[in-house]
Amino acid sequence: MNTATFICVVFGIVFGLLAAVFAMLKDKAAILLNGFKSIPKEEREKYDKEKLSLDIRNLFVIWAVIFFAGAAASSFVNAYCAVIAFAVWLVLLFKNVHLDAEKAFKKYKK
Repeated sequence: MNTATFICVVFGIVFGLLAAVFAMLKDKAAILLNGFKSIPKEEREKYDKEKLSLDIRNLFVIWAVIFFAGAAASSFVNAYCAVIAFAVWLVLLFKNVHLDAEKAFKKYKK
């Protein structure tokens, strides 16, 4: 197992475990999100925490699949496939990063 494969497997496991945490805790897992935690408690009640947790869980599952696919491809095809997996992950990551908590969670408002 080359280094690229190992790193992709580790990232895949981490994101898989995070997805499992969000799946088990359901709406209680929303508080684990840093931006959501910064919203005052009274305001947090105006958001659909269950849908938020479900979307974040799905996001972590997608990221885990990307890294496991990158690990498999880097193991069987070429080690540079791991770089492609990281590039795809970075694009998805920055697509979902918001500096304003209100903007990040506005689609979950009840």
